[in-house]
Amino acid sequence: MKYYLTLSKARDLEFVKDKILYRLLEILPGFLSWFTLIAVFSLSWLSPITVAVFIILFDFYWLLKINYLSFHQISSFRKMQRNLKIDWFKKVSQIKDWQKIHHLIILPFCTEKKEIVESSCQALVDSKYPKNKIMVVLATEERAGKEAQEIANQLSKEFSSKFLKFLVTIHPKDLPGEIAGKGSNTAWAIKQAKEKIIKPLNIKKENIIVSTFDIDTKPYSQYFACLTYNYLTVENPTRYSYQPIPVYNNNIWTAPAFSRVVATSGTFWQMMQQERPEILVTYSSHSSPFKVLDEVGYPKNVVSDDSRIFWKAYLFYDGNYKVFPLHYPVSMDAVLAKDLRKTIINQYKQQRRWAWGCNDIPFMLFGFLKNKKIVLSRKISYSLSVLDGFWSWATASFLIFFLGWLPLMFGGEKFNVTLLSYNLPRFTANLMRLSMIGMIVSSIISLLILPPRPKKFSKLKNLSIILQWLFLPLTLLAFGSIPSLDAQTRLMFKKYLGFWVTEKERGEI
Repeated sequence: MKYYLTLSKARDLEFVKDKILYRLLEILPGFLSWFTLIAVFSLSWLSPITVAVFIILFDFYWLLKINYLSFHQISSFRKMQRNLKIDWFKKVSQIKDWQKIHHLIILPFCTEKKEIVESSCQALVDSKYPKNKIMVVLATEERAGKEAQEIANQLSKEFSSKFLKFLVTIHPKDLPGEIAGKGSNTAWAIKQAKEKIIKPLNIKKENIIVSTFDIDTKPYSQYFACLTYNYLTVENPTRYSYQPIPVYNNNIWTAPAFSRVVATSGTFWQMMQQERPEILVTYSSHSSPFKVLDEVGYPKNVVSDDSRIFWKAYLFYDGNYKVFPLHYPVSMDAVLAKDLRKTIINQYKQQRRWAWGCNDIPFMLFGFLKNKKIVLSRKISYSLSVLDGFWSWATASFLIFFLGWLPLMFGGEKFNVTLLSYNLPRFTANLMRLSMIGMIVSSIISLLILPPRPKKFSKLKNLSIILQWLFLPLTLLAFGSIPSLDAQTRLMFKKYLGFWVTEKERGEI
């Protein structure tokens, strides 16, 4: 095992030189973001022409990027719609020996309500795939207390007879070398499943696909058939993870507007990423070969386990590992709490936890430096893509909506009488109007992916789904750039985040 595959922090390293290098890589994402913002602010006073030119170039770059991503978004949406119409079970049934494939579904469970967990289990029952090929692990936490165990036992009685196996595991608290959270719980559940299900049934590792789902995940009816078909038809299937598109439809009608915008934006980003498989990384609920998880080891000492497992596998297999885009959805929850104030707080914390994926940057770059077998062009491609993603996440909304006006405010009389000063706000405003094509595309697709409107709501609710995109600038700042900058700053100063469990509410419909 390569020693750098189990790293979570610089202090995990043995040699001082490696520790210093890793710390510098931890500082890098935050440094790039803060340097950009501070430089724009400072140079607006010292060299306003430089900043004005930079703002124009950045806005033009952002316009091209939005239109480029919108094209991918439309293409991915069309593929998803087409895949939803396919009878995947019929297709997979025509493949010889398809019955050899078994599915192991891991559902990490902490303090969520019974109805949340029960609905996810029921979605597995309702899926169009033989239940005698499905094994479910309801992975509970010892630290969640007796109430969680009672819920797990009730669900075990309700669902045990409906699958090949239904196992309840209890992840012990405070195990050495672990961070409490979904990753460590999942790692424990996979270990228990291997000993208590897979070995007794004597199923080959290559014939097991593991789906690590968030507890609110409800796969669409033919997800496992679609997954199985692609697993059996792709070349070298054990060198892929398989990524569905997360659609936050479970409670979309009851969630507030800003929460819907954030959730739907996450769906659209994943749609776009599915069209760029060369840089696609596992996210949230996804599926992987059991052989990979057994050989690589599921990460148990990080918060962002869903993306870290990809980087571990990528480094373990010397770059011979990819993510296969399924263009098929699973349904999840948008952030919703018992009141608006709590929903706002929870939304921010969730986004900060997701932004803590910046912790993968030092892990990835350090691994690239140590692993000489990975092709250099792939290292550069991934490095630039990931760095650009987190840099844009932290800075773009500031640059687009706020800092572009700084040269006019601090440039002084000498700058304000120039032609550039006169044209700057007009030019940037025109570029932003053109970039609204992305918002228009998003608003249309957001209507097309909605589940049926509950009778409780009038048709005016559909109008609110369109008008909610007017909140996009504020949403991108409050639940995008700020929590991302927060996470990167914490990483800079070694204020490492622990795992935070998002409260699950569905609301009354």
